[in-house]
Order: sequence, then C-alpha cells, then structure tokens
Amino acid sequence: MTLISGSGPRSPEMDRSARIAVSGHRGLPAGTASLIGEAIRVALGEKAAAVTGLSCLADGADQIFARAVLDAGGEIEAVVPALKYREGLPAEAHAEYDALLARAVTVHRLRFTESTSEAHMAASEFMIGLADELWAVWDGEPARAYGGTADVVAYARDNGVPVRLIWPEGARRD
Repeated sequence: MTLISGSGPRSPEMDRSARIAVSGHRGLPAGTASLIGEAIRVALGEKAAAVTGLSCLADGADQIFARAVLDAGGEIEAVVPALKYREGLPAEAHAEYDALLARAVTVHRLRFTESTSEAHMAASEFMIGLADELWAVWDGEPARAYGGTADVVAYARDNGVPVRLIWPEGARRD
C-alpha cells in the first residue's frame, strides 16, 4: 500500500494549472526510486497535463517527480538554490539535472553562491511560496540535516500549504 495523504486548509484547483512543489529524499536505492516513480505517476493521474511541478531537480525524489510531470504532459519550473548547486549533486545526477533544467519553463535562481543547507531550505521556502500543494516523498523520519524533507514539510504546514505524503510500501532509505 502506498502512503499518500494530504493536510492543510488550501487545495489546488484542478480546473487550472495546479502548482505542486516537491521535496524528498536523495540517494535512493533503485528499487525505491522505481516505487516512488510509480506512486507519483498514480498520484498525478489524469490531471498531470494541468500540473506545473516546482522542483530543485536534486537527485532522488526531485528528479523522479520532475520527469513524471514532464512525461505526463505537464510543465516544470526549476528552483536553483545556489550558483554552485549543480557541483554539489552526485556526478551521476548531472545529465538528468541538465536535461530537466533545459525543459523548465521558468528557472528561478536564488542568490546564494555555495550549495549549503541554508540555500536548500531557502529554495524550499521559495517553492512553498509559489505552490498550491507540497508533495513530500518522505519516510516520516526527522531530517538528517537542516533543510531536509521533515523541515520542508513543517514549513509548508506552518504556512497553510497542504502536504501530500508519498512513501510507497517497500520503500527504504540507505
């Protein structure tokens, strides 16, 4: 069973473009990445073409979400936390990052130079400010570092943005 739950006072109007931000775990095992991709595709459903996905395009949940939105006919906006953000991603994530960034209809670039936890949290806060809803690919555990998924979920909830949790049965983190 896939955990998909929502909370919060607002909900996106599905007769217009729903603006959905994503936050989620990175460095996912291949089997978990596959489970998450399927759960996101199911959650997007028939309305995917009416979705604008907001993502920092990090490896893991961010790239899985952005690819699913694009493959289903939606569009993405990228939020780049820092000038040196790409350098901080694993080398194996660079090709997909570049491909997704090239397909973004809008690229929002924050004014940080270094790709730090503070820059990442600022980018998440920026995305939440643009979003109707946050989709959190999250195991429900506390953040491992400042700006982790748990922190982003708390920020969204504190700001009245509905949160949909996505963590499929069988998913795990290393």
